[in-house]
Amino acid sequence: MADYDQQGEIIDGGHLDGQRAWCHIMYGLHALSALSGILTSASIAGAFVFGWPSIIAVIINYATRSNVRGTWIETHWRWQLRTFWFAALWLLVAGLLAFTLIGIPAAIVVIVVTGLWVLYRVVRGWLALVDRRALPLPD
Repeated sequence: MADYDQQGEIIDGGHLDGQRAWCHIMYGLHALSALSGILTSASIAGAFVFGWPSIIAVIINYATRSNVRGTWIETHWRWQLRTFWFAALWLLVAGLLAFTLIGIPAAIVVIVVTGLWVLYRVVRGWLALVDRRALPLPD
């Protein structure tokens, strides 16, 4: 199966097979954290940010990202890191909101929406990786 860049040109991706395997492992670890949030009393977002599988995935991500610089798969590294850090940021916002009685319902909404967003990002990213597609990056 050929790999394509963002302009639709065929690129040689044979040298990325090991990095694709690492990316699958990282998505699997993130999915495991999210699943533990679904199956336990933890929230999805809380389990994603504070769960060991996701923390291990982030460490792997930082340790191996120099290996994928300049390739289409680099978008997956950035996608995963941005998902983790934005989820952490929104949990911080929810924590600050929870300090007031009025903010508790808003904090609950923020936590639930963040959890759904995390699930979306993990599934969308993993499906794109399976299809060997790059993910959109912000400008």
